[in-house]
Amino acid sequence: YAVQNFLTGQLQCRWATMERPIVVAGSRNCKDLEVLRDIDAQVEAQTLAAELRVGSVRSGRALLQVHANLNTEDAGEFREMIQKGRAIGHNMVVQGLVWGNVGLSEHLIEAMSAHTLCVGLLGASLRLGVIGHTDAQAVFARLHEMISETLKETSMPPEEVSAFSPEQEIAVMRHENSSHRLFFN
Repeated sequence: YAVQNFLTGQLQCRWATMERPIVVAGSRNCKDLEVLRDIDAQVEAQTLAAELRVGSVRSGRALLQVHANLNTEDAGEFREMIQKGRAIGHNMVVQGLVWGNVGLSEHLIEAMSAHTLCVGLLGASLRLGVIGHTDAQAVFARLHEMISETLKETSMPPEEVSAFSPEQEIAVMRHENSSHRLFFN
């Protein structure tokens, strides 16, 4: 149950209180790149661990590149802002931008955000050999109800976001300086 407890903590103390509201704000403002730039800067300031910032930016920019290639509305323009140093490109901001501009509903965007987090963390657990495929699917199934209940609540505004997962952040910060690294981020 260690993986399930960790994932539950991430969903409750980071996703629900930071990532979800940022994705929602990104989708609601997907046509206003200046607002997105400000939200992006907020994510940068509120993500203390360097590896979490770097990983978020790497993922966000990769997603943005795909959507710029697909000519998703405003993806190319936001990418240009990043290239000019006017924006950063954090993943949760880019998700809101591109998913909002392809016409997905806010509820679906929130669900996709939770799904993406779970799949990413469960995938890492699989690669580390902490759990097997069947256990990963069972953990994910047990979390569906909690995610569904969270999605029934109104997402907080971006100016109220926070994340509190000190054990994870300390582990990530230790990993930044470790000579024995399993993952790049």
